[in-house]
Amino acid sequence: MKIESLLTEQADYSRITKISPGIKDQNRVNIHIDDKFFCSLDISQLADLKLKVGQKLEEAGLNNLRHASEFGKLYTRALEYSFTRPHSTKELRDYLYKKTQDRFVRVKNLKTNTYETIKKPGYDKSLIAPVLDRLISRGYVDDDKFAKFWVENRFVKKGVSRRRLEQELSQKGIDKDTIATALQDSGRHESAEIAKIIAKKRNKYDDTKLIQYLVRQGFDYESARTAVLETDSQNSV
Repeated sequence: MKIESLLTEQADYSRITKISPGIKDQNRVNIHIDDKFFCSLDISQLADLKLKVGQKLEEAGLNNLRHASEFGKLYTRALEYSFTRPHSTKELRDYLYKKTQDRFVRVKNLKTNTYETIKKPGYDKSLIAPVLDRLISRGYVDDDKFAKFWVENRFVKKGVSRRRLEQELSQKGIDKDTIATALQDSGRHESAEIAKIIAKKRNKYDDTKLIQYLVRQGFDYESARTAVLETDSQNSV
């Protein structure tokens, strides 16, 4: 049921007495019920819910208003996280799950001028799916774009094997077809990636250890051996 349908005038009701701009976040507004602060909403939610001073709300409406407030807060945090770099759907889901866990924080008691540890409840787990759905629907989370970003930016100068990229993307919840497409479109080639690593590690390892190192990085043995021996041949000329 939509929140709007619950914001109805009833015999047993509370009233919105004040709607004021947020102090710390100007993109949010503070809602006061019966002259007391009740919750905060982002500006878009205020418009969507068509809230106004003097509006009467029944208990069900108040509960859903709380839910809307928590949704807005969690969505904002998830949006900020998604802006740090592209993320996979799994990464966002894991991030949201962590936000539902209770945590302990140290806060200063202004009356005693001392610090104390308090328990801060996490968000309701029921918010994970709708927050993630909104991020996906608005294009902030896209596994295709994420896979492309990861392949194009992972160890560009250092070098990385196709196998390692496949493993990393799989661990981040990307399906095999999406991984294959991202790798195919990237233009990265095993020979060039091996050459990058050899250039950095040539003076650190002898041939045997360098080949073993390349294999550990996900390159196949024959490609690693051929590249190392070719480097030896070039250096001896």
